Amino acid sequence: MKRILTGLLVVCTCLTAHAQYNYEATHRKSLDQVIRELSARFETRLKVEVDTVGKWVPQADSRIRPYSIEESLNNVLTLFNYKFVKQNPRYYKIKPYEPHRRLPEEGRKLVDYLTATHYQNRQTAEERLDRVEQEVSAIINREILNLRVLTVQDAEPVLTKKRKYNGYTVQNFRIETLPGLYLCGSIYAPSQKLKEGERLPVVLSPDGHTPRYLHDNQARMAAWARMGIIAVAYDLVGYGESALQLGEQVHHSVLAQQMQWMNTQILLDWMLSREDIDPTRVGLCGASGGGTQTMQMGIDPRFTAICPVISLSAYFDGGCPCESAIYLPAAADGCCNVELAAVHAPRPLGVVSDGKDWTAHVPELEGPMLQQIYKLYNAEDQLYFYHFPNEGHDFGYNKRKAVYDFFARVFGLDVTRADETKLTLEPMEELLLFGKGGSLLPAEAVRSVEELPRYARERAKSLR
Repeated sequence: MKRILTGLLVVCTCLTAHAQYNYEATHRKSLDQVIRELSARFETRLKVEVDTVGKWVPQADSRIRPYSIEESLNNVLTLFNYKFVKQNPRYYKIKPYEPHRRLPEEGRKLVDYLTATHYQNRQTAEERLDRVEQEVSAIINREILNLRVLTVQDAEPVLTKKRKYNGYTVQNFRIETLPGLYLCGSIYAPSQKLKEGERLPVVLSPDGHTPRYLHDNQARMAAWARMGIIAVAYDLVGYGESALQLGEQVHHSVLAQQMQWMNTQILLDWMLSREDIDPTRVGLCGASGGGTQTMQMGIDPRFTAICPVISLSAYFDGGCPCESAIYLPAAADGCCNVELAAVHAPRPLGVVSDGKDWTAHVPELEGPMLQQIYKLYNAEDQLYFYHFPNEGHDFGYNKRKAVYDFFARVFGLDVTRADETKLTLEPMEELLLFGKGGSLLPAEAVRSVEELPRYARERAKSLR
């Protein structure tokens, strides 16, 4: 009996020890160690741009796939909300998870899924694009509702004296949006006198991450004006003279995206109230972050032609909070910028892309999807592609020529008038509303983002 009891005690002791054995702790490795081992195993450089201190990978070895560094990285990094970005076959960056950035292969899968599910016939295409338009518009209008309620009603734009050049004029404007907050920009217009009842096309140009004072931006606006377009450039929130009032940091916040949407709506309302504007020829065109704004705000049916530049992608939604803090691709059970642009069908759509950024795949990925959609509308002739495989992420001369060609075609204008040799590059001081360093800011002007709530409360009280 004693031997039996002793045996039972040993068994119980072993079972207890087994229960207390922590397999996760025993088989875990530090994230640093796993990254080093993966780098050595696959002979690949892994550049770490995340915090790995104190982070452990449970059951580390079981997450490695000997045939694929990418599957191995994915199994490890998703534990920490990190991801990898492939630079080339032997070089990857490890970064925080970015909702706006995916792999090109994921873009291909999404395009194939959307095309097969929604774009095989005209009826399902219209139903899908109607849903995308309605849900995206609802998100935008909901996000800026509180801002629009607080906007200064019937604000009269303040315009400077026109400066006259070869075939065009320039005048600066400011318009009070929220109490004490001003949207600043410049209007480039043809210099010829209009005939009675004559109306001109208008193109709004939301800046990307370059101020409107730079040569490329001035050249584009002046060339459009020489062609016969009223072209409107305006500051990005937190850039240019907006930074004088709100600071540069505000640009990297959800407020920037909301206010940029609001500013475009306010400018469009103003332009369409003018008697010299033709409401059947209303364009929107920006590059990079401005291209993202073009696709987002192009949802507004009042725009009759849009042209996003170096921005259209099925796997990249915009790398700045001013573009992606409010995640529009979640609409309609998952969409992408291609569908935002496609909402414009069958109206004219121009797409400018290059070979050295996330628009590199437009000819074989995003382009065919758009062609399929426009074909269903019998409107393939309203779709224009301009691809520059040897160029990079800029709004250089060839890309400017592309947008001149696009708007000349769809608005019935003379593209030869877009002669940049006849343009005058103005010094930045000429384009300022508030002088150097904001010396001419009105006394009641907002001077920091922290002041906005106070002004908003005062405005809210006056509306009760």
